[in-house]
Amino acid sequence: MAQRWAGGHCASVLCVGAAGGAEGLLASGAEGGEVTVWTQEGVPLAQLHLSGQEDITCTAFSPTAPGLLYASHGETVSVLDPRKLTGPIEELQNVGEDEINSLSVNETGTSLALADDSGAVRVVDLQTSKVCRTLRKHTNICSSVAFRPQRPQSLVSAGLDMQVMLWNLQKARPVWTYSLQETAEEEDGHQQKAGQLFNPPLAHCITVASCGNVLACAAEDGRVHLTRVGSGSRHEQQGAIKAHSQGVSQAHFLNFMPHPYWLATGGNDGVVSLWDLSENPLVAGDGKGQGSKVKATAHRRKPKGKAKAKSQSHGDAKVDGEKTDRKEEEDLSEEASSADPNQEKSTKTGPKLKFIHEEKVNWVCPAMLKGQPSLLVADQSSSLSVYSLAGL
Repeated sequence: MAQRWAGGHCASVLCVGAAGGAEGLLASGAEGGEVTVWTQEGVPLAQLHLSGQEDITCTAFSPTAPGLLYASHGETVSVLDPRKLTGPIEELQNVGEDEINSLSVNETGTSLALADDSGAVRVVDLQTSKVCRTLRKHTNICSSVAFRPQRPQSLVSAGLDMQVMLWNLQKARPVWTYSLQETAEEEDGHQQKAGQLFNPPLAHCITVASCGNVLACAAEDGRVHLTRVGSGSRHEQQGAIKAHSQGVSQAHFLNFMPHPYWLATGGNDGVVSLWDLSENPLVAGDGKGQGSKVKATAHRRKPKGKAKAKSQSHGDAKVDGEKTDRKEEEDLSEEASSADPNQEKSTKTGPKLKFIHEEKVNWVCPAMLKGQPSLLVADQSSSLSVYSLAGL
């Protein structure tokens, strides 16, 4: 079923990025510092071994300059020209405080955000190549970061502290933060069977739909946690879908489909799935879906005690910032306390497509290949697998 792209790497492929556009290139990164650029037909154009031989943890194209490719390795980001892969154009050295896990370029191509093992989110001004902002709130590894489309000064982050945070680059504190553990414990309390154990919802990957207001976070508990952001960047509603039988390593919205709420996921169970969330009550919003008026949900649950995070928020949303109205926060808390926790369960729907990949998934990259919507999948092997979404 899957087409194999081989000959581009000697080591396990860890990440894949797509430039977009009719003739857009693709780039993959592997263990040992390997970066390979591919055509849309799956032909490896060029391969480069970066000095230091550190694993390539993320590759990201500039959305405004297709001749700029960013590749993270260790605490460094290499700036490459994918059309002439002879060596780095520039090395952004020590922009990470620890090993970098994730990169995101904003829509205007002016800022690069990175998440690293120290828990920090750092933002690089690409005009000066200098770190212009360091955002600290995560208490464990920050695994993923993503700019919000249509909002180049706003980004979201997620980490192994089981926290999701929304940031405005003009402030040093998050606009809000909420704990995935709150949703997970509520779900587990209803579903747990005798002798059944659940993994904590360590956050691995966060993605934002092209509307900028719907977030999806892949977590170790097998769920994809969904969040709707309301006007004024307020945390409006959250929920979760049970997506995989083991930890979910990848979640990416597709930005080239008829609507922005197609979501691709990949997991440690060796499954790659495609979800249509357009009719999901949380995603639909606008008062049309069940529970759409819930702005934030604060559940009353027993603490699990096994969480790896050093500290947890006891509510799903904490609104920070000098301009926050105190009465507004009280209204949120009161409304959340009376909310029916089963409203989050209305998000349970099955995937539209399900591919049994069989290997643990390292990365899923949605891309248009010769006009056909596709998913590129990296696993423990040195090749890529391509699944066609034609016919949707």
